[in-house]
Amino acid sequence: MRRSREQRRPAPVAEVPDWQLRPSGLGEGAAVRALATNVAPPPVRGASRRTGGTGSGRKINQKKMKASKGNTYTREREFLYTFNAGNQCFMLTVPLRFPVQENASHLHGHLMLLHDLPCFIENDLKQSLSQFIEGETIKDHDREAEVALEAVKSGEVDMHQLANAWAKAYTETTLEHARPEEPSWDEDFADVYHDLIHSPASETLLNLEHNYFVSISELISERDVELKKLRERQGAEMDNVMQELGKSLTDQDVNSLAAKHFESQQVLENKWTSELKQSTAIQKQEYQEWVIKLYQDLKNPNNTSISEEIKVQPNQLRESIEGNGRLYEEQRQLEESFTIHLGAQLKTMHNLRLLRADILDFCKHKRNHRSGVKLHRLQTALSLYSTSLCGLVLLVDNRISSYSGIKRDFATVCQECTDFHFPGIQEQLEIVQQVVLYARAQRSSKSKRQNDSVNRNGGNEDMSKNIERNQSNILPGEFYITRHSNLSEIHVAFHLCVDDNVRSGNITARDPAIMGLRNILKVCCTHDITTISIPLLLVHDMSEEMTIPWCLKRAELVFKCVKGFMMEMASWDGGISRTVQFLVPQTISEEMFYQLSNMLPQIFRVSSTLTLTSKH
Repeated sequence: MRRSREQRRPAPVAEVPDWQLRPSGLGEGAAVRALATNVAPPPVRGASRRTGGTGSGRKINQKKMKASKGNTYTREREFLYTFNAGNQCFMLTVPLRFPVQENASHLHGHLMLLHDLPCFIENDLKQSLSQFIEGETIKDHDREAEVALEAVKSGEVDMHQLANAWAKAYTETTLEHARPEEPSWDEDFADVYHDLIHSPASETLLNLEHNYFVSISELISERDVELKKLRERQGAEMDNVMQELGKSLTDQDVNSLAAKHFESQQVLENKWTSELKQSTAIQKQEYQEWVIKLYQDLKNPNNTSISEEIKVQPNQLRESIEGNGRLYEEQRQLEESFTIHLGAQLKTMHNLRLLRADILDFCKHKRNHRSGVKLHRLQTALSLYSTSLCGLVLLVDNRISSYSGIKRDFATVCQECTDFHFPGIQEQLEIVQQVVLYARAQRSSKSKRQNDSVNRNGGNEDMSKNIERNQSNILPGEFYITRHSNLSEIHVAFHLCVDDNVRSGNITARDPAIMGLRNILKVCCTHDITTISIPLLLVHDMSEEMTIPWCLKRAELVFKCVKGFMMEMASWDGGISRTVQFLVPQTISEEMFYQLSNMLPQIFRVSSTLTLTSKH
């Protein structure tokens, strides 16, 4: 009898199987059922349904609601949706767990795809599903709110404690109740200095800084003289001992004297280090207090003596005597300047300079207070707190220290003048060392976890080699940054780590040193450094293997790579005009310098000059 009824029933538009759904947010037992047109509304979930007419019904067994993670318990409800296809009526039954974590649009997509539902019900099903989820969620919130209110009315919850918790949450969330940031001394001093250096008091500030520089330089000169005398005396003593070696003295006597000499040098160096550190600390405190006082006096309109305070006569300055001071010999500097345009459609103008100079000449102060030197120092001071900073690339080894090579020379220059705005070079290097150790520890733990998973899966152990190296050293191509306000022409120093490979002639554009330059230029774009000085040959000193072909090949590589990096800058900073200075060692010949100068306009697009003539 049942089969005859089904044979008489018209075929539905689409036969939808009674699948079990298990996507996120769906309960178990979601199904589509074909019912007769005159089917009655379904009864409560869990009861058997019977349909009349030509349709058939099925019994639905649902699982009990389950507790989700945490302390919130889920509630399961059925979403019912009916639609007509021809003369057939279909019903979609979807058990949902509340609160629903899945997006309503995602649930709707699951239902349409897994049940092969007709497209003409897509929008209506999505709207009905969203309304159902929203309505049931609001009901749950109302129910929870009523339970909470009943708990407050019955005294189960302390009203004062609840009010304090709400007040604390509100004040910590809203901006109007946020505490104002406490002013920082460094920020206040930076603002004050920026205002004064752009005022008539700028010359007074520079003169005071120069006097402090001369004072520290004299202390360093005294230290060097005393250390030189000690070494000469110790050298004479060692020569006398070596002459008596094997006669009246033994090797143990020589070793004992050498240890004694070393200890004496350490004591003397520590004494001078302590004295210099104390002098710079006193200078920094005096300078900052004087700057603050001068700024306050300038803001006081009733102060009539301020004009005399900022006047400094030339005979009041502590001019240094060249015969007694430490002077840096000045060699003839070769320089070529170019203006280029880079970019396909939106062109950006940049300035390029090729210089033959010692890289530390951009850092050293001159003892003689000439006008040209003073203008350089004024420009550096004016742009200290600006968006036009100057940077320098130093090529260093993989150890973060200042004990040898260019690092020691740079640290010596930094210590010759007190830094009134930033920590000293040694303090900054200690901070960098701590950051490197922390970063290496994080990377090592991550690599170790990856190695463990690879080894469990039968992988090799080659990745563990990186963990065994010294964690306090940096890798070639990595760099660290130091900030300075006491150097002649730069504000930022990029200490780029390179290895002996840069002295070979087979490096490529993917070499760590070249990629380090790219990352440095990217930092310049993101931190307002508009002037950067780069060692063109990636070395600070020339050696025998650096022939003319070697120099031309290396310069061509660096020129082309820097050009590509500068074209990338347009996407990094929107196309800001910058100055890039290419430095070559002082020992390079003039002929080689001019060959490099002729190569530069062939690689970069140099702007052509326009000659204007007047008509007679």
